[in-house]
Amino acid sequence: MTGIILCGGQSTRMGTDKGLLKLEANTWAQTAVDKIAALQLPVKISVNNQQFADYAEVFAKDDLIADAASLALHGPLLGVLSAHLYLPDQDLMVLACDLPLMEPALLKELYQYHLDNPGYDAYLFDNDGEHEPLCAIYVAKGLLTIDEMRQRGELTRHSMKFMLDHLSVYSIPVKEDQKQYFRNFNAHAELNGL
Repeated sequence: MTGIILCGGQSTRMGTDKGLLKLEANTWAQTAVDKIAALQLPVKISVNNQQFADYAEVFAKDDLIADAASLALHGPLLGVLSAHLYLPDQDLMVLACDLPLMEPALLKELYQYHLDNPGYDAYLFDNDGEHEPLCAIYVAKGLLTIDEMRQRGELTRHSMKFMLDHLSVYSIPVKEDQKQYFRNFNAHAELNGL
């Protein structure tokens, strides 16, 4: 398994690249890397092609995965499938960089559920009936299924939700005191108190 930090969004509402924002001494991307690395997993950072040079100034180029030009997709699905094409035999633990409050204990819990309950294509948290697809584990065979759908022209919607509708999903209910960890930040006004 390899950790994938999703940083390839446009950050239009934030006005600046969220992955390179600082939380205390580290960038949001590095903070996310550290949380997955604590599980003793290798970690790569998913970026779009316009971000590659900026991220290469902060991270080793070998740790970056640029969006695959061959994929006519967008959003997080582009980052996840690009990572799958780069690491086709690896299960992926995905974490969006704009979840800076995510607790390493929750990632450990997710990883343990994956180990204890084999046979699913995806493992993720369920927050009041809504999947949390940007803090999840995607199994290589499930991602292969999605990529084969894409190749056949059957991936009619380019959303994580649509992808999950075609996978067997193991859902872990989010407890009330855990909901804060899934808060994502999209605008400077939301950063107060961080």
